[in-house]
This record gives sequence, C-alpha cells and structure tokens, in this order.
Amino acid sequence: MIRVPIRHPQQFSFAECLVFLGRSDRECLHFVQDGFLQRMMVQDGAPLLLKIRETAGGQALEVAVVNPWNIAVDEAAVHRFVTHWLHLDADLQPFYDFAAQDPVLAPLVQRYSGLRLIGIPDLFESITWTITGQQISLPFAYTLRRRLVEAFGYHQVMDGRDHYTYPHPAVIAGLRMEDLTSMQFSRSKAQYIIQVAAAMADGRLNATELAKLDYETAKAYLLQWKGIGNWSANYVLMKYSRFPEALPLEDAGLHNALRRQLQLPAKPSLAEVRGYTEHWRQHAAYATFYLWRALS
Repeated sequence: MIRVPIRHPQQFSFAECLVFLGRSDRECLHFVQDGFLQRMMVQDGAPLLLKIRETAGGQALEVAVVNPWNIAVDEAAVHRFVTHWLHLDADLQPFYDFAAQDPVLAPLVQRYSGLRLIGIPDLFESITWTITGQQISLPFAYTLRRRLVEAFGYHQVMDGRDHYTYPHPAVIAGLRMEDLTSMQFSRSKAQYIIQVAAAMADGRLNATELAKLDYETAKAYLLQWKGIGNWSANYVLMKYSRFPEALPLEDAGLHNALRRQLQLPAKPSLAEVRGYTEHWRQHAAYATFYLWRALS
C-alpha cells in the first residue's frame, strides 16, 4: 500500500472529488467501486491499476497497486500521478479567502468545500480532450472519447472489469482520418488530433518544454498548433499544467453556470463574462472549476 499525503487535509474532501469524478456514466478511464477510486496508469510501458481510498484519519490517500506484469513499482511515480490528478499539493485557503468576498463564489465554496481541481495527468489526453469537446455537448464529447479509448487505448480485464489507458500519441499518429471520422469525429477534429499526436510522438510538442514556461509563454506555445484556440489552451493550462490564472473564458459551461448563479434572463455575452471574471486573476482556475461543479 502506497501512502500519498494530502497537503492541508482540512481543505480536502474525497467525497466531493468523487462526486465530480462520477459525473458521467460514459467515463471509461476511471470509476468508483466499493469506496475505491480506480484508474490505470502506465509505468515504463506497463499498465498498473491504482485503487485509491482515503485513510481513516483523512491525512492521506492509500493506493493499492494491481500489477499484472509484476514490474517493480515506482512508488514516486504513483505518488506524482495521484497528487497531480487530484491536486493533493494545493493550498485552497487563498482561494477560499477570496471567494468568501465574492457573491457568486461564496455559496459555492461553502457548498462544495474540500473539492480539489481534478486534473488530467497526461498532456496528450488533455489536449485531445479539448479538441474532441469543441462545439458539441458534453455527453457527446464523452461518447467520442470513449470510442477513441476503447479502439486505440490499452485494455486489460482486472477483477472482472474492463480497464483502459488513454491511447499513446504514436498510436494515434499512425491513423488515417477515416479511422476517426468513422467514429463521428468531424474531419477537422480528426485532422487536428492526428497532427497533435504526430507532434508529440516526434517531440515537437512535449510536456518537458511546456513545464519550463510561464503562463503567457505556455499559452503561446500551445496556440501555435492547429486545433488549439484560446479556450483549449487555457483548459490544458488549467487541468494539466495547473496555472491558477488559466481562464477558459469561452467555455459554455462557465457561461451557463454564471447565468444560473447570477439569475440572468439569458446566457451572458463573452464581453459580459469577461466583466464578471476579470477580477478573478490568480483564482480563475478554481473559480471556473467550482462553477462547473455547480452544474453537476
């Protein structure tokens, strides 16, 4: 059993995180069963199934590793994966202090206290998820993602259940556009996903380079790739790179949540959303995430 500590455990609610993680019945990369959050990760090319639960004292998470290939488990890699995914190293107090003075955010941080910004621990997954979800409903985006994962991801049956990992960029780079359009990806999305996969497979686009950059430079680095616009770049910088100022301003869910919280007669315009959010600054990522949670 691997113990992964939670920074500021008084600001952490495993139950709230599980609610967000369970928001779609079309999810195929993780699920909750018997009090465990389960997901496969890849270590040295081999799949490991992580079974995660909260310790009795709530100070840490415990991770049991199902290891069908009997490789030497890199505990530090498991630690990094779980910490990044669930943002266990975050300090939410500055955000909570800020939100307490904001009429839109104050009720949300009380209602969902302890919710961490659930991330996407893989750069390729985070980028292609944003491309997949452009201009379609969230349920259909999950359907497309599931088709992609089930067709091209690694699959293993463990404990009588199907488990998958997200497809490797090299696998997707070798596809034809028709392989994706036959799944109902648009031609443009199929093209962008394959191009991004090729760029990651040959190293032109890589997580190591992205990690060296500040927020504005990182956004510019992502925007150079076709299929990645301002919304997609900020989503990746929010969910993968963990920049607190990342704000997916054009996000339809954010607009709908603001409409609901502000009791507006219609969905706000982009200019209005910019006005409502411009004071968030270093709290933009968490403010957006808590508003998303309000839609669940």
